[in-house]
Amino acid sequence: MGSEGPPAITVHVTGFKKFQGVAENPTETIVSNLQEFVERKGLPAGITIGSCTILETAGAGALPMLYQTMESGISKPFSDSSRPEQVIWVHFGVNSGAFKFAIERQAVNEATFRCADEFGWQPQQLPIIPEDGGISQTRETSCSVDAMVKFLKNKGFDVANSDDAGRFVCNYVYYHSLRYAEQKGHKSLFVHVPLFSRIDEDTQMQFAASLLEALATIT
Repeated sequence: MGSEGPPAITVHVTGFKKFQGVAENPTETIVSNLQEFVERKGLPAGITIGSCTILETAGAGALPMLYQTMESGISKPFSDSSRPEQVIWVHFGVNSGAFKFAIERQAVNEATFRCADEFGWQPQQLPIIPEDGGISQTRETSCSVDAMVKFLKNKGFDVANSDDAGRFVCNYVYYHSLRYAEQKGHKSLFVHVPLFSRIDEDTQMQFAASLLEALATIT
């Protein structure tokens, strides 16, 4: 119909709590403060933040909260029912060795944790979703990663695309999210950020806000 505009985008955002070797996870700060930060700046047109959730840094231990959050996210209709809605899940995780931001293109169906997660689980070469096949199986985001990286670089951020989200909790959660998103007709994206000692908190908040702008601009 002529009254329908571009899709209204609802973004649900997650970060993680502390874990071994990272006493203060920057993604907990980013996600906890994101709603207020972007509301002060002004949200991009057509974007709504549906939820901001902090997950335990655990594989299987994070799934109840992850799925509860994803299920609750689809039960709330967008306020303007005349417009189609696109739901996007954005997961932030920290790469403590990184010096730049990374947009992750895919997740691998392999759980091989280099150390035990916060619930004491340390799987080795286990398929995350056994019915998907072996540990070499991958799932790729339907978001336009290269276009988003270009957009964010033009904003002045040091950012790259990545084909390897590791095999730890970040990859584990991303794989589950990509599978769920595919089933529900949503989109899912994982973003790795450095520690605040590498890129300061204000710059990282600006990056998160610009990422939302990228999602609003790039379909």
